[in-house]
Amino acid sequence: MNGFDYSVAADVDGLLQRLAPEGDAAHGACKIIAGGTNLLDLMKENLVRPRQLVDVNRLPLAAIERLSDGAFRLGALARNAATAYHAEVREQLPLLSTAILAGASAQIRNMASNGGNLLQRTRCVYFYDAGVPCNKRVPGSGCPAIDGLARQNAILGASAHCIATHPSDMCVALAALGAVVHVRSTRGARQIAFADFHRLPGDAPDIDNTLAADELIEAIVVPPSQHYAAHSAYLKLRERLSYAFALVSVAAALDLDDDGRVRSARIAVGGVAHKPWRDPAAEALLVGQPATAAAFDRAAEHLLRGAQARGVGPGSNAFKIPMARRAVVRALETAAQGTVTNTGDNL
Repeated sequence: MNGFDYSVAADVDGLLQRLAPEGDAAHGACKIIAGGTNLLDLMKENLVRPRQLVDVNRLPLAAIERLSDGAFRLGALARNAATAYHAEVREQLPLLSTAILAGASAQIRNMASNGGNLLQRTRCVYFYDAGVPCNKRVPGSGCPAIDGLARQNAILGASAHCIATHPSDMCVALAALGAVVHVRSTRGARQIAFADFHRLPGDAPDIDNTLAADELIEAIVVPPSQHYAAHSAYLKLRERLSYAFALVSVAAALDLDDDGRVRSARIAVGGVAHKPWRDPAAEALLVGQPATAAAFDRAAEHLLRGAQARGVGPGSNAFKIPMARRAVVRALETAAQGTVTNTGDNL
């Protein structure tokens, strides 16, 4: 690990001045640290070498509150555990609570912040190995995963430059629920729809999201979702029960009428792309349909159209394509039966 200067941010305005290109830190040289559950790993592996670390834990950005319209405002510095166990979040956003509790370990959830969860980087084995090429670390150096060990990598939205996946569980649920990320810089405040926050790799795989280097995440707002509270499920398929990233995960939520037909649906898939994968067109196929396996399979087929296997031999991720399709159907069937909040039933 390289040497760095450490300081504590006293207020938001002062921090934004430091993040600005014209501030007292070189643009891009100043890194924010909250829980540090991903950043410190990257620093230990010499993948990130900030000259300055600014601790933001004293900033007033940890509140979790219900807004007047029924939406939830989740502070960027609220810990994942505090969010998952918040009484109103568990009642009104069980999909989010369950997804958070399916991720990492209790110790990490106690430290990890909501804002940091959005910004965590891929767990692709080639990204973490500084001894091999990686376009995400060094643009233009190559992507050995494409013809190598790709079991954890993308089947959707990949490019010739990168097939990495986004590792978050929380973000899959936020994508399904249509969250909005509230950010601020010295240039002012803006809101980023969750679907637009993370990006596909394209020809710039080193850029994970649309957050500018001088912007700070202040909160995540989840719009009113009461009609999904009764029928939601988070399904996570992984190679071991404890502390493992998803091969495939699915956040599914349904609004059903009295006859059991779908009024609206939300489906997001994790572990399959550079960002949580959601396709409103696939969800629209369910509207007006009975909540049956046949209807769910048609939606899954549409959602996964264009899926492409990568890697070779035992390193191939071809198994993910049928796995993802079955997982979408299973998650929707589970949601149709009623919300599941016990993460032990979802593994």
